[in-house]
Amino acid sequence: MKILVIGGGASGMMAALTASEKDHNEVLLVERQSRVGRKLLSTGNGRCNLSNRNLSLQNYHGDAVTFCSYALEHFSVEQTLAYFRSLGLLTVTEPSGRVYPYSDSANSVVDVLRLPLEQRKNVQILTGCEILSLRKRDGRFIAKTAQEELHADRVILCAGGLAGSKLGGTDMGYKLLASFGHSRTKLLPSLVQLKTDTTFVRALKGVRAEALVTYGKAKARGELQFTDYGVSGPVIFELSRGAVGGELMIDLLPDIHESELLDLLQCRCKTMPELRAEDLLTGILHNRLGRTLLRACGISLEQHCDEIYDLNRVVKMCKSFGLTVQGNMGMDQAQVTAGGIKTEEFDPQTMESRLCPGLYAAGEVLDVDGDCGGYNLQWAWSSGRLAGELRGKA
Repeated sequence: MKILVIGGGASGMMAALTASEKDHNEVLLVERQSRVGRKLLSTGNGRCNLSNRNLSLQNYHGDAVTFCSYALEHFSVEQTLAYFRSLGLLTVTEPSGRVYPYSDSANSVVDVLRLPLEQRKNVQILTGCEILSLRKRDGRFIAKTAQEELHADRVILCAGGLAGSKLGGTDMGYKLLASFGHSRTKLLPSLVQLKTDTTFVRALKGVRAEALVTYGKAKARGELQFTDYGVSGPVIFELSRGAVGGELMIDLLPDIHESELLDLLQCRCKTMPELRAEDLLTGILHNRLGRTLLRACGISLEQHCDEIYDLNRVVKMCKSFGLTVQGNMGMDQAQVTAGGIKTEEFDPQTMESRLCPGLYAAGEVLDVDGDCGGYNLQWAWSSGRLAGELRGKA
């Protein structure tokens, strides 16, 4: 049986490997870029956060998020890591539950997937080739490229989403599925940097801090990075889904109670009354960050500590530094697409289309997206594995 896998990303490589486990299958993996796994190389800042041991359904989003339950249970985190180990990948789990390759390099993940694909006799990889149209005639699929027509008995579409166009993001997957009657939800950037008022953050470009950030009803804790346009970092990615406005409240000392911080500052002012205000928060926060917060309080950095009459205001600023969100950095900068092809149009136990037997989809092209922390890659592995088993009715 001839199997066409469209897209050589995480879900596509997993689907192709799975389908190739049956010797009678002839698998053709088609990737529009010059190499497979390119977007995968950029995940986790090049480290590739490939899964998370603390995974739950609450880490996923979509109009019908329960759709992903079966796939995630069918090919669980532990099964995924065991599979990667069978391919030769060693991993390490951080206290947060995030799983990384032991080498700390995304190349290791891509290579352990790529090497068996290249070695298996029933797999062919075709890179630098884009599928322009897909149709079904007389029970078989016909995929058209700029150069030729490809024929297949089954198609697994893993073309990814619109996010990160420089790394291969495209809307072609949505278009190909739409040609079979599939529909999609609204597409939004997720896991993306936020643009904020830059009055104070511009001077903080490059400064990182461990913070507890509140945005609307959502809260997240992790590393925050200030930029010349706003804020970035894992904690911001976690809160960025659909962000367009509102206020970010940043606790820059989440492990320090307000009363403890006030006592510390009062003691410093009492023992060093001639200390200049610019050094009031030295040893507590990054120097540039501390000085910026003092400016935000309206305090001159030249005055002495014994001239600061409202230390409570300084404490409040450290614990509730507010930034007005003006938008996000858009789909090109996003790591993940929120939204996608409606999952109700697919069988959750096979990933087969309910509209076209023999057509499967997996990964980001569907309306499933996860939080920052390895959840999106786990969805790619789990859905790709299930789709590659080709357990549909066709």
